[in-house]
Amino acid sequence: MGNAVIFLIFVLILAAAGAALWYFFMKVRYRTAKSNEALVITGPKLGDTEKETNIFTDDEGRSMKIIRGGGYRLRMFQTSTPVNLTSFQLKLTTPRVYTNGGVPIVADAVAMVKVADTLKGIANYAEQFLGKKQEEIEVEITEVLGSNLRAILSKMTVEEINGDREGFNKQVTEIAQKQLDEMGFKITSLGLTDLRDSDAKNGYLDNLGRPRIAEVRKQAEIAEADSERETRIHKAKTDQEAREEEYKREIATAESKKAKDLKDAAIKEETERARAKSEQSYELERAKLAKEVKEAELILVSREKEEQLRIHQLERERLVTLEVEETKIRKAKADADFYETTKRAEAEAQKAQIDGAAKARIVREAGLAEAEVVLKKGEAEAKARQLLAEAIEEHGDVIITEKIIEMLPLLAEKIAQPLNNVDSIKIIQTGSESGIPSVSKGVTDTMLGIQDPLKELTGIDVASLLKDFASKGKRVETAPAPINQMTETIKEENK
Repeated sequence: MGNAVIFLIFVLILAAAGAALWYFFMKVRYRTAKSNEALVITGPKLGDTEKETNIFTDDEGRSMKIIRGGGYRLRMFQTSTPVNLTSFQLKLTTPRVYTNGGVPIVADAVAMVKVADTLKGIANYAEQFLGKKQEEIEVEITEVLGSNLRAILSKMTVEEINGDREGFNKQVTEIAQKQLDEMGFKITSLGLTDLRDSDAKNGYLDNLGRPRIAEVRKQAEIAEADSERETRIHKAKTDQEAREEEYKREIATAESKKAKDLKDAAIKEETERARAKSEQSYELERAKLAKEVKEAELILVSREKEEQLRIHQLERERLVTLEVEETKIRKAKADADFYETTKRAEAEAQKAQIDGAAKARIVREAGLAEAEVVLKKGEAEAKARQLLAEAIEEHGDVIITEKIIEMLPLLAEKIAQPLNNVDSIKIIQTGSESGIPSVSKGVTDTMLGIQDPLKELTGIDVASLLKDFASKGKRVETAPAPINQMTETIKEENK
């Protein structure tokens, strides 16, 4: 199995190599003729002349194959040569030639020539000109055409040549083409471009038309004189008729002007009337249009209001729908919260029931301890009040006086408290009072003003107490000692 695969691969490689060799062989041997070319194939085995019409054989039996617009594969020992069929231009200038009549002239001509596209023409060209340069070929053809051109010029008069150039070109082409057929070329066009005297002093061609020119000039002058006389007569007659026509025209113009003025006045009157009527109609039409516009605006406003009401109604319906939906959501949420709260309360109740016993025991023990503390504290407070009562009973006026004196700074601070909220004070000096001391004096006056209401409410005369306290300075200084000691004792017991 493996050997068969290897053999198959070897065969395929050989086949591919053979195909590649065959392709390169065909590419090297195959020739293609372009549209402006012909291939001349020479060599053995060109083909059967009876079946293939592109094989040319001369009288001596020599053959060549002409390929046009196609391709050909060269056989062994065959060669191909391309032939260019493109036309080329030749400019011809003859030397001095004497025409029939002995007039020396020089002629210029232009000819377009190409290789003949017939089988025999290409064969003749290939036999005679293959391998030659284009310049050499053009020189030979120019010599042939120039000799024929000179021959035709010598047989014709200058008048014949100049009068029938087309016939002259035709004769030259017919005679020269016979010789070019043997060379394998074809004249596509030939034309005489210029004909002039070989010597400018002769002036034959210039004088050739002078008699005719003189005759024509004479007839032209006679005709011009007759025309001028007739012109003057006609002009005089025309001037008279013109003056008469001018008079008639002036009269007609005056009458026309009069008729025109009358007609213009009538037209102006009619125009003014029509304009007034048009303006009135315009005003009526404008009022009508304004009314229609107003009605249309009212209709639009009404429709806009209806649309707004409809939109408002739709908005209210949407809000009601949203409210219903939100109510449903709130109800569902409330149900869920109620369920959650119920479960939580049940759990908390169960937990509270469990924790209740421990807390009750703790509270009960704490209550017993707190009751004992309160009892001790009550006993201490009762003792303190008893001692305070005894002290007040013995030294009441001194204690009260001391407390009032302690309260006076606090009272002054409270009275002056509003001054803390004041950012700045402007003091205007009137001359009767000092500026800044008047502020503190106001606080003192306020404190003095409180004595009378306090005396009426409580029966305490602050001024008398202060005077007594001041007159009994020594007694007051010694008396508070036991009171202070008692106060400290009460504070210690309260702790």
